[in-house]
Amino acid sequence: MATRQLLTELTEQFELQSKYRIELESMGGVDAAKCVEAGGVFDVVILAASAINKLIDSGNILPNSRVDLVKSGVAMAVKEGARIFDISNEARVKQAVLAAKTIGYSTGPSGTYLTELFERWGIAEQVKERLVKTPPGVPVGSLVAKGEVELGFQQLSELLHLKGIVILGPLPADIQIMTHFSAGIPVNCNQQEAVKVLLSFLTSPTATEAKIRNGMAPL
Repeated sequence: MATRQLLTELTEQFELQSKYRIELESMGGVDAAKCVEAGGVFDVVILAASAINKLIDSGNILPNSRVDLVKSGVAMAVKEGARIFDISNEARVKQAVLAAKTIGYSTGPSGTYLTELFERWGIAEQVKERLVKTPPGVPVGSLVAKGEVELGFQQLSELLHLKGIVILGPLPADIQIMTHFSAGIPVNCNQQEAVKVLLSFLTSPTATEAKIRNGMAPL
């Protein structure tokens, strides 16, 4: 879901300048991987690089087909009009987490990292009852906007286009986690040549502006 807005924009650009038409289906990364593992027919799959590697190892994605596209960091958000937390450094982020009544985070690599970070800080037990893990495909920011969680952590790209929230900023550099998103070609792909043309476009300088505008960075 972190790449949904970006891919929507870039595939529309690609269609305008090529003979190809793209049918884009977005879902949570966990569900997407399950679809591929179950034999779902897709011409290209875009997920966190670690998930693509697992699908290669399981024989669902062609070996040597992985193409790295973008990297994406985690940001923090609160409901519009709510109190603003200072997250200028690691100590301040820890204070914000301890002060928040409820903390929203997502499935996937960033969610796993956050729980490990809370363990390292020694506050995992203290905040355990306040943690709200969203189901795959449900934006943390949507719960923040509704007031269901006070402090939300998610990929910046997933927070940027949501109304009703204030993005406090990205995690400080010393505790930031960067997720690399990559493409892979499934073994049952029937459009390999077309996919290669698409991936060439997605990794070209033409795509850089859209990546930055959507809170990501090219690789």
